[in-house]
Parts: sequence; C-alpha cells; structure tokens
Amino acid sequence: MSQPLTHFDAQGQAHMVDVAAKAETHRVARATGTIRMLPATFALIAGGQAKKGDVIGIARIAAIQAAKRTADLIPLCHPLPLTRVAVEFTLDEAGSAVHIMVTAETLGRTGVEMEALTAVQVGLLTVYDMCKAADRGMTMGDIRVVEKQGGKSGHWVAD
Repeated sequence: MSQPLTHFDAQGQAHMVDVAAKAETHRVARATGTIRMLPATFALIAGGQAKKGDVIGIARIAAIQAAKRTADLIPLCHPLPLTRVAVEFTLDEAGSAVHIMVTAETLGRTGVEMEALTAVQVGLLTVYDMCKAADRGMTMGDIRVVEKQGGKSGHWVAD
C-alpha cells in the first residue's frame, strides 16, 4: 500500500510539512549517481588535464555547497543544520564514467535525503560544466537514494 503524499493538505494544496512533533534524531542519507563520457574525456579527468583545473576537487566542493543550499532550491524542503556532508568520487576507467556517493547527516526532525540527492546532481553537473568543451554528449543517471537512517521509519537500504 502506498503512503499518502505528505506535501499536500486535506484540500490538495501544497504545503510545508509540520515537523514540530517529530523527535530530533541523528539522520543520515546516502545517494549516488554517475556521469558517463567519452574515453578521451575520462582520460582528461583522470590525468588532471582538464583545461578548467581539478575537476573532481571542484565538483566535491560544489556538491557540499549544494547540500547546504537545498532548502533554497527545493520549495518545500526544510532548511537543515547539516552536521556532515561527505563526497566520494570513484573513477571507472572501464565504463568511462565518474561515480559519486554523498553522505549527508544532521541531528534534526526531518531527513536529509534531499540534501544528499541535490549534492549528487550538482556534483555531476559540475563535472559536466568543467568538461563540456571536450564532450557535450556526457550523460548523467542512476541518481538515487541508497540508504537512510533515523526518524520514525528507521533504517532503509535500497535493493
């Protein structure tokens, strides 16, 4: 059975969910994504030869900034005091791809899935921006939450 959508009131109007009655717990979310590219573009990133500089280092900072700005971008998202944002990149030479994993954490009344997802997407967009002169055909995908902890629903891990 599917759960009701929480961002709509009884009249079907969009609203920000009231989290005042929720317990403050340690909340963690992990999200992942991938950007695929031409082998030559991958070689530029892996070799640190991209014209705009350290692609992975700059994408890491962009992802962290995005997590911190999520409530400014997603209209009904609560602003959260993040306690940690960790960004890991994996270079996949065989697949000519860069994979990103973001872990976001807070001590609060609502989860941090949106912060982790926003960070993943902006991290990937930054890779695209820094390498688009070499490869406009890069594709981003497989963006999803893979784990969440904390709150009433407890611990969840994707299949």
